[in-house]
Amino acid sequence: QVQLVESGGGLVQAGGSLRLSCAASGFTFNMYAMRWYRQAPGKERELVAHIDSIGSSINYADSVKGRFTISRDNAKNTVYLQMNSLKPEDTAVYYCKNPKFNSWGQGTQVTVSS
Repeated sequence: QVQLVESGGGLVQAGGSLRLSCAASGFTFNMYAMRWYRQAPGKERELVAHIDSIGSSINYADSVKGRFTISRDNAKNTVYLQMNSLKPEDTAVYYCKNPKFNSWGQGTQVTVSS
């Protein structure tokens, strides 16, 4: 079955950086696009970034454009989210997802202090 394991979250000061990782299994990773989502307390889950199966097409939410970078390593079945210039409003639980499957990982908490 599809398994997604996110890691790399933590507590960071505003302006800092974090790199999230998502290890995927249960499907042929290099055939599918991947996405990062986040959910802040009291808010709906929102799409943060999207990358196609080979990394040639990438899209970002306006709120993170220019600060976050999504990438993938198909040899490692892993997708990454490099987050720079973090803001307190980036505080959320971050999830990765294969848009073709209805499976979510446990997420990783990112907390940005002001």
